[in-house]
Amino acid sequence: MDLIETTRRFVADVLEDEPSTHDMSHIERVENMCIRIHEKEGGDLKVIRLAALLHDVGIVREHEEGGDHAEYSAEIAREFLKKNKAGSELTDHVAACILTHRFSRGMKAETIEARILQDADRIDALGAVGIFRSLVSMGALRALKQTIGTVKETSMNAYKENPFDGFCDYMERKPFRIPERLNTETAKKIAEKRLQIMRLYLEELKEEAFLI
Repeated sequence: MDLIETTRRFVADVLEDEPSTHDMSHIERVENMCIRIHEKEGGDLKVIRLAALLHDVGIVREHEEGGDHAEYSAEIAREFLKKNKAGSELTDHVAACILTHRFSRGMKAETIEARILQDADRIDALGAVGIFRSLVSMGALRALKQTIGTVKETSMNAYKENPFDGFCDYMERKPFRIPERLNTETAKKIAEKRLQIMRLYLEELKEEAFLI
């Protein structure tokens, strides 16, 4: 089995019971979007795919301990790739991509591979799937707070008493700010189409919920 598929199986096992939207379906959508962007923008496809597969593998640890899943994911990626005899240059590059992927950290991606991972991960927060993920994530975060007391400091809107207010606040703080943080022209074109769907949905939600 090649390294890509070995990595896929490893990540699927780690995220098998992941309750939030950083699950295996998200991982594979990000991988597919990375491939799509790579077709136009270039870069090392092996680095890009490995980084996409491993970029959220530390989320389970974040749920349990708090902290930053990007840092945990980079650490786990290093250990996994070393164990599977990946070269040091490949390992370092993949870990560097993972460290800078997270939207809330606002870190600059230094390579085309890291920029593509950032863009693909952010695009998955947009459009119909972005709306679906945000609502599922809010429910999961509220449940984790109630069951094990975990509070995600970067997602405080999820805990608002009125979930409509929390959702609207989330939309303003993340999806509608994503275009200004995208790196590639390919990603910007994809994002604009998806944002049109989100704007229409939010307008309709506000009208139906008597928020306007």
